[in-house]
Amino acid sequence: FAGHHSLMARTRAKTWVQSVVPPALERSVYVWVASLLFIAVCLSWQRVPGVLYTATGWTAWGLALVQLAGVVFTLAGARVLDGLELAGIRQVLGPPRPPDIRAVWPFTVVRHPIYLGWALIVFGASPMTVDRFVWALVSTLYLVIAMPWEERSLCAAAGPAYSAYCRQVRWRMVPGLY
Repeated sequence: FAGHHSLMARTRAKTWVQSVVPPALERSVYVWVASLLFIAVCLSWQRVPGVLYTATGWTAWGLALVQLAGVVFTLAGARVLDGLELAGIRQVLGPPRPPDIRAVWPFTVVRHPIYLGWALIVFGASPMTVDRFVWALVSTLYLVIAMPWEERSLCAAAGPAYSAYCRQVRWRMVPGLY
């Protein structure tokens, strides 16, 4: 899943896919293959026994709020980016639009609020079993490692507008840290 997600998001891979399917379907093919691979990862996941912690009382409520904040960041980020664009539907409906770089909430907090939302959701789980922790750690590390490549692609696509946005919003994923 990670290999597909990283490699197929590159310009050369997109060009190759467009040589096989109509260009308007390139994003949809990418999304469908990524979705099927994600389902395969979930279905083939092997449980790792053990529980790191189980939150109760106010701690449980606090973790639930962390997860809720993650959902809010994820949905708000997807709304700004245009869910139809992310799903590959917008390409089918009409000609591609140039990247729209806007510093609006939640993109004023971090440059990748959907990734922040993901981390809040997966690390806010309780009980935190060992397999949940491994899933949270591996998937979040993948995002952290892939982020510089994604940002290079965004710089190539949006040019000076994305560079200006990066200067305006300093943090990639975690305010004050990264």
